[in-house]
Amino acid sequence: MHIRVADTRRDWLHKLSTTLIRENQAVYVEDLAVSGLARTRLARSVHDAGWTMFVAMLEYKARRHGRTFSKVDRWLPSTRKCSACGAVGDAKPLNVRHWVCPCGAVHERDINAAINILAAGRAESTKTPVELVSDGTSVAQPAVKQEPVGSTA
Repeated sequence: MHIRVADTRRDWLHKLSTTLIRENQAVYVEDLAVSGLARTRLARSVHDAGWTMFVAMLEYKARRHGRTFSKVDRWLPSTRKCSACGAVGDAKPLNVRHWVCPCGAVHERDINAAINILAAGRAESTKTPVELVSDGTSVAQPAVKQEPVGSTA
């Protein structure tokens, strides 16, 4: 039974990660402290989700397909930071799903966190040009300075 459950989970994670990478040019995830979450009341859910395996799949598939992948710092206050004005509010319990910033913006917790993770991922992401070789691995290419067309040197 355990082998069957593990195989089913791995198959589902492969299918989901492949879909996400194929449909998006960039994928940014929050670098969660899985070992820390495993010591909380969410331990069973964290281990059942296979987050570490999922992130590893996203990372190698992004490299293989030439997509941008980045992990955002786990200490980013993604759920507390207002995506409109940038103000960081107080910590909120998990049952608080909506909140209002002093600037007047109304936020849904998960959507606001996704906007903040996207912004942080774009800021951190330094896309190095890569070339895929025949076995599917990528090789970093040196940056080439582009000269404007029609300029005289």
